[in-house]
Amino acid sequence: MDTEKIISELQYKAVRSSGSGGQNVNKVSSKVVLSFSLPASGALTDEEKALVQTRLSSRLTESQTLVLQCDEDRSQFRNKHLVTQRFLQLIENALKVDKPRKATRIPKAVVKKRLDNKRRQGEIKQSRKKPNY
Repeated sequence: MDTEKIISELQYKAVRSSGSGGQNVNKVSSKVVLSFSLPASGALTDEEKALVQTRLSSRLTESQTLVLQCDEDRSQFRNKHLVTQRFLQLIENALKVDKPRKATRIPKAVVKKRLDNKRRQGEIKQSRKKPNY
């Protein structure tokens, strides 16, 4: 994954933000909306695109575009930086290959201990019953 090439393919749009800022919020477009078109990307291989598409399917639009937004800060520059970092982390996690799970056996001592505890609990409950004459 070439981060510089991916960053060059991102589209940013500044929008009026809600939240803190007072009267400033009505004048300044500090919210940043990032969009990344997965099919049009030249930075990702076909295998990487397929992996991202399956892992981030719930976050993609119908046209396979990933849209992220940030309005945490009053500064447009800071919001742009934050949303770019969030995007790169998201793509990095989507491209991470999980290591295969190794099936392990339950040790005999653990099974024996569990069965002993079960038997002991059963004996305690049996001793609570009224005697049968």
